[in-house]
This record gives sequence, C-alpha cells and structure tokens, in this order.
Amino acid sequence: MTHELERRAMLFQSAFAMALLSPPARAMTAAVLKRSTIATTRTGRVQGYLDRGIEVFKGIPYGADTATTRFRAPKPAQSWSGVRDATAFGPRAPQPPGHDVRLFDSWPEEQPIGEDCLHLNVWTPAVGRGGKRPVMVWIHGGGYINYSANSVAFDGVNLCRKGDVVVVSMNHRLNLFGFLYLAELGGDAYADSGNAGMLDLVLMLKWVRDNIAEFGGDPDNVMIFGQSGGGAKCATLMAMPSAHGLFHKVISMSGQQLTGSRKSTATANALPVIGHLGLKPGAIGTIDAMPMETLIAVAHYAGYYGPVTDGRTLPRDPFSPDAPPLSADVPMIMGNTHDETRLLIGAADPSLFALDWKLLPAKIAQHVGSYIGDLDPIEIVAFYRKLYPDYSASDVFFAASTAFRSWPGQVIEAERRAAQAAKTGAAKTWVYQLDWKSPADGGKWGAPHALDIPLAFDNVDMSGSMCGTTPAARRMADIVSDMFLAFAHKSDPATPALPQWPTYDLASRNTMLLDLPPRVESDPRGAERRFAQQVHYVQPGT
Repeated sequence: MTHELERRAMLFQSAFAMALLSPPARAMTAAVLKRSTIATTRTGRVQGYLDRGIEVFKGIPYGADTATTRFRAPKPAQSWSGVRDATAFGPRAPQPPGHDVRLFDSWPEEQPIGEDCLHLNVWTPAVGRGGKRPVMVWIHGGGYINYSANSVAFDGVNLCRKGDVVVVSMNHRLNLFGFLYLAELGGDAYADSGNAGMLDLVLMLKWVRDNIAEFGGDPDNVMIFGQSGGGAKCATLMAMPSAHGLFHKVISMSGQQLTGSRKSTATANALPVIGHLGLKPGAIGTIDAMPMETLIAVAHYAGYYGPVTDGRTLPRDPFSPDAPPLSADVPMIMGNTHDETRLLIGAADPSLFALDWKLLPAKIAQHVGSYIGDLDPIEIVAFYRKLYPDYSASDVFFAASTAFRSWPGQVIEAERRAAQAAKTGAAKTWVYQLDWKSPADGGKWGAPHALDIPLAFDNVDMSGSMCGTTPAARRMADIVSDMFLAFAHKSDPATPALPQWPTYDLASRNTMLLDLPPRVESDPRGAERRFAQQVHYVQPGT
C-alpha cells in the first residue's frame, strides 16, 4: 500500500467509532439540566450535570490553547475565577473534513474544531475526595489524524453505574498539529513537534494525577484504554519516560504501535507540507502564525502521521526490538476482533462483499499489497481455500487481509511482552479475540473493527445499529464491560462469567475468545498466524 493509500485508510479509522451509535434522544439543553456538585480543580471550580445519577463534567481545560504552543509541548491550562460551566464538550482538534463514512445510523461528533482543544470529560458516581475509585482513561481512535472524544459513543455513565469507577476522556492535537516533525527543518524551537500530540496526553495524565481525587478517583489506580489509534497511543505512552508512573494498567483494542517514525522519514514526510505552504527548510518560523484553515488544507501532503522516535520525548520505539522495559511492571490486556478489515477496508470498497474468485487476487494486491511481501496473492488464496473450504471469495479476502494487515502488530506485541515476562517475571499480559458477530446488515460485518467499543462501555442501547439490542448483545456487553471493570479494579480480568484465563506465553498462546459462551483457546488461528509470519511486518509510516 502506498503512503497515500495508507493515509486514506487511516482517514477511515475515525468512521469506525462514528458508526457505533443510533441517534438517541436529543441532548438536554442547559436550561433543563439538573446541576452536579461543584468540583474544585487546581485551576478553578467546575459544575456539570447529573445523568442517571452520575455526575458528568465536560469540556474541562487541562491545557492552554495550543495556538499559543503550536508545534511545541503543551502548557497547563490557566486558572479561572468563579464557577466554570462544564456541561458541553470542548472543541475538537483541528482535522480534515469528510472522515465520517456512515456505515450505520450514527450520532455525529459535537462541537466545531479549534486549536483550543485540550479539554477533558469526567463521569463519576460522586464528587469528593476519599472515593478511591479506579480511574478509566479512554483515548479515542481515528489513527493520529482525526476524530475526537466528543461522541455519545464513549459515554461513561453505564460504566460508572455498573462498576463504581471514574471515567475520563479527552481531546488532543492530531495530524500535522500534533505530529508534524519539524525539528530538522526549523531547529530547536520545534524539538517536540513530532510528538506534540502525545505530550498532550502526558499533560492530561498529569491533570488526572493532580485532580482526580476531587472527583472520587484514585490517582494511584489509573487504567488507560483505547481502540485503534487510541490503542496505538496507549502503546506509545508505555515507552515515554514522561508518562511513566501516570498510569498503572493498559488495555489496547485493535491498536498497536511497534515503532515510531525514523527522524529521517518524518522529516521527508514534512517536506511536502512546508513546500505547499511556500516555506523552505531553515526558514519555517512563519508557520506558527498561519491560519488554522491553511494548515488543515495542506495536512494530507505529509502522507502519514504518528509518533516519532526522536530520542527525546520518545527515546526508543514503543515495542521494538522488545517490549518497553519502562512498562514491564504494568499489567496489560490486548486484543483484536476476528474480522477487522470487514470495516477497515470493506467500508471504502463495497465490492469486496461480492467478490468472485477471479478478482480476489487482484483485490488482495490492491488493498494489502504492501503487507504481503513477496507472497503471491494466488498463493494466499490457495492457502485460505484449503484451510477454510467453506469460505466464499469475500470471506477469504477479509480473513487474509486481517491476518496480514491488522493482526500481526498485536501478535508481535504479545510475543514481546511474553518474552519480557519470561525474563523478568513481570509483564502480565492477557490476550483476547472478539469472535461475537454483529447482526447488522444481515451479519455482513462479522466481528469488525470497533465492535468491542459499545460492548466495553456497556452502551448497546445507544449502539443498536451496530451490535443490536437483543438479549445476546446485552449479554455480550455484560461480559466485556465486566472484564474491563474487573481489570480496572484489581489488575486482573477474571470475572464469574469468564473461564479461567491464563496470561499469554509463547508456549500456549492462550487467548480468550469473546463469544457466547466465552472460551479460552491455545493459539487460535495458529495456521493463519504462522502463514502470515512468513512476511516481516513493518509498522506503516516508519
């Protein structure tokens, strides 16, 4: 896949979470809100509203307007006087338009975009110090390019009511605003430009450390979790010294980050952007004052955005050549869905759902050619037809593209965590695979990318268009959300509904298959894994 195709694929990733939800009742206006308790943060007092007995605070600033720190590390939010209204999301990060492909009935993101985007949201059963509740910090997906936390998709009320936890979500800088590496083109002033969006997340976690007790949360029991790009950001934070100690457990859902971009690669990616802005290397200072809209218009010329292994903010690759020693003592769950690419790729190419055998090799080459190395697509088809004789041509495409494109990063991360555990005795890691299939559109999506989000948040009633509201969907949501809550509380995912779930090791590769009923299997899809591992997997954009 070329850089342009990779960029376009990443643009779709924000759509996957957008596709989760059917429109619920219209949001309450401020005039009819029942006000929450006033909470006192280090920068000022805030008041949100009550939702089904949960106190909700939205749009709390954790950082200053990034227009004042463009391409630089963020600064903490300034203090305010009086009581700040916290009943609405803050601005979304600047991002290209047109990323919200409507696969299902969906609820759009709230609020316009703007550089004053460093705001977070808190759901809590009760404001007040001494609550000591686990804190679940959600990091949104959309690659490193787009989307936001401003969606009912990530509503934390049900998790709070069910599990007595505090839930936090946030917005942070994306695309060129957060990941355009200018250090070698503009000098020391831009030393942090390639990871500014990640430094936003570090600042957010510092806010949680310093303020969450006021919301009934325990700053010494913080779990970060994210899906797709959000999971990749979690993996990156695991290798960042500035984030060390700010979180205590991790769940990565269909999102891995083995390596950052090389400085040379990131510089090469930035050159077309500054060229289209009329700037030259060594003289780029005017980029700081350019209109936001001008920068958005040229963002796509970079081709790829993601963290940069800059030797500074990110001194080493997140999971290469091994799992980060910095996070060896941080328990982790990682997983994927069985049919990732039915949404990741199928969303953009509906013809993939009606393939014939003649066209299949060309479609594999078109969509995942950069992931299959020297393997002939015809050889791939032959392997899958023998392994799964009942599969249609479309089934083979989605199975093969998932195995080569979406699954290898998780396998490698799990293997490296297992090797680390064998060496250090730490690094407890559990691996899952979501096998439960969405009933949407007659089941065509299988168990697609993002299906685990409404299950984890126990939000199937707001996500009926993707996962249905049947007793089976509710049972699946109970299983998955209980698993997440158990991990948040005690750093172990065991629940009464799950069979015994051993940690992942290279001998057994025990994996929890999330289905009805859930079960543990040793090395599921092992034949596919071994076949795909003939090819050396390379993190896109690095």
